[in-house]
Amino acid sequence: MHRESRVGHIGGNLSALDVMLYLHHHVMTGSDLFVLSKGHAAGALYVTLWTLGKLDESDLQSFHGEGTKLAGHPPPGQIDGIPVATGSLGHGLPVACGMALARKLQSKPGRIFCLCSDGEWQEGSNWEALIFARRHNLSNLILLVDVNGLQGFGSTEEVASMGVLGNYFDVFDLRTVEIDGHCYESLSKIASQDTKERWCYLLRTVKGKGVSFMENQLDWHYLPLDDEAYNQALSELES
Repeated sequence: MHRESRVGHIGGNLSALDVMLYLHHHVMTGSDLFVLSKGHAAGALYVTLWTLGKLDESDLQSFHGEGTKLAGHPPPGQIDGIPVATGSLGHGLPVACGMALARKLQSKPGRIFCLCSDGEWQEGSNWEALIFARRHNLSNLILLVDVNGLQGFGSTEEVASMGVLGNYFDVFDLRTVEIDGHCYESLSKIASQDTKERWCYLLRTVKGKGVSFMENQLDWHYLPLDDEAYNQALSELES
């Protein structure tokens, strides 16, 4: 998809793909919803929905094309499994909080899973959302953070170091757990949560996971794949 459309953001897609697949196939039920706050990883979400039969091959081939419903960031109201548009970082969690409160007030079942990036926690709107979630005890909201350590202009430590995110989340009475975001055995901890608690999962991930020349390389936040890089990546993954 990314090679044929000549667009970037492949690194952040590969850091988030495993958790999206695990959530949708092994954790979420029909009454749950998923919000991708790090909207630039839309490609991984589209592939996940394709594995569920909610998109077909022709849809994937239209990625980033004219008139496509598979835009560079998730679009609202066009695809089953995408409840809200996201992309401007710091918006997904506040909206997910509103969705969770609405369900709580209406006594409706189901949880809201929200996946953020680590760089996104430099946005003040996310901290306001945590205050809101604590005030309303939104135990039906599950926060996940893709901690790959890189963002648009460098590492998260270089751009705006905050140390260990979990230390801040503890103040908001979140049950915070660090897990390997690429290991299904580790990801299984998400499914065993106590639904009366408010949970946050810090996913230790690798930007560009699975492709040697992409892993932990800032360039692959932006770069598109040329044919040579694409063929090398496929060769590594298939071996």
